[in-house]
Amino acid sequence: MFALVDCNNFYASCQRVFEPHLRDKPVVILSNNDGCIIARSNEAKTLGIPMGAPSFEYRKIIEDNNVFVYSSNYALYGDMSSRVMNILSKYTPNLEIYSIDEAFLDFKGFTSFNLNEVGLKIQREVTKGTGIPISVGVAPTKALAKVANKIAKKYPQVTKSVYLMDTEEKRIKALKWTKIEDVWGIGRKYANRLRIQQVFTAYDFTLLPDEWVKKEMSIVGLRLKRELEGVPTLDLEEVKDKQMIATTRSFETMYSTIDDIAERVATFTSSSAEKLRKQGSHCTMIMVFVQSNYFRKDLPQYSRNIIVKTDFPTNSTIELCRYAQKGLKEIYREGIMYKRGGVILMGLTPDNHVQLNLFNASNPKHQPLMSVVDKLNKSFGNNKIKFGSQSLGRKWKMKQEKLSPCFTTRFNDIISINL
Repeated sequence: MFALVDCNNFYASCQRVFEPHLRDKPVVILSNNDGCIIARSNEAKTLGIPMGAPSFEYRKIIEDNNVFVYSSNYALYGDMSSRVMNILSKYTPNLEIYSIDEAFLDFKGFTSFNLNEVGLKIQREVTKGTGIPISVGVAPTKALAKVANKIAKKYPQVTKSVYLMDTEEKRIKALKWTKIEDVWGIGRKYANRLRIQQVFTAYDFTLLPDEWVKKEMSIVGLRLKRELEGVPTLDLEEVKDKQMIATTRSFETMYSTIDDIAERVATFTSSSAEKLRKQGSHCTMIMVFVQSNYFRKDLPQYSRNIIVKTDFPTNSTIELCRYAQKGLKEIYREGIMYKRGGVILMGLTPDNHVQLNLFNASNPKHQPLMSVVDKLNKSFGNNKIKFGSQSLGRKWKMKQEKLSPCFTTRFNDIISINL
């Protein structure tokens, strides 16, 4: 059996833990630079505020209904997620952290346990220990655990936020209740195609012939069908190194000169290279992209990217910056007001599997230098040590006009209690 533990309205719940006056009040969380709405409390959902909507389009609804608005506080959310996952790890050694607010637990071998009671115990301990409300769905497969979790979240009064799908009758009833577009792994494109085949629920999907599913949705779709039929085909996934490392940002203002954009690209490359070294990898390709402000229809629009292959595997910031600047010069165009740019490192290989080049190789002096730079930045704060292509007096900062205190990750923000 598998359990899916999902934190309810996680970002909003994190704010409510330390600001109790927000309970039962509408709350929305904004994306980077306070652009779009990326999280909502149930009360905000009831007001008709959709996920992903630009915040300025719903300013009137927000003001008229006294909706509390917060900038994303990733330090707080990351710490609260870690606390939740630490509690979950006590119940089984087989844990897959699926996202910042979701985790799968494998209860293989728990045949003598009442898994509904285990789920209720998890729900109580996480809520009491962190203040974060959770829903728990338990079922024979991961896909069915997703469905069970939706039921637990939809009917908290009946289920006490825990639903155990342990019979064939429960499985069929749950699948008939689940719309096809709500099935884990079924996107909009597949949902539209399936509706043409008169497939409107998850149960309808399980009645399709295997041959059709495999032909139209590949082996991945067939595995999902097996999962919904109650046949486990998806195991817990191990944590793997990233296959790409990206740093992308919207500029604080629009830039038109190549010097300004080159400084931003150098900073993005430096950040990506540090992540690359932390993972213990090298890269063999680097993508650079720039983009104009598509909200400004009165200005010329331009978007371009380029992939530059390195001559050898490297994780040196110095060498990667050289390749990134080469790529930028190829795609830069005068007369454009640029608003966004980024760097993506690709073709990653482990440090101990580097393909050597007979005539060209990374400068061996760079490795100890990069190691010292990383240690100093870790000890004294990011970007304390910069490279010559970066602006020494400039520090990028997200627009976070409605940022709450961090509460748990900064001493100055720790709550004080007056007795």
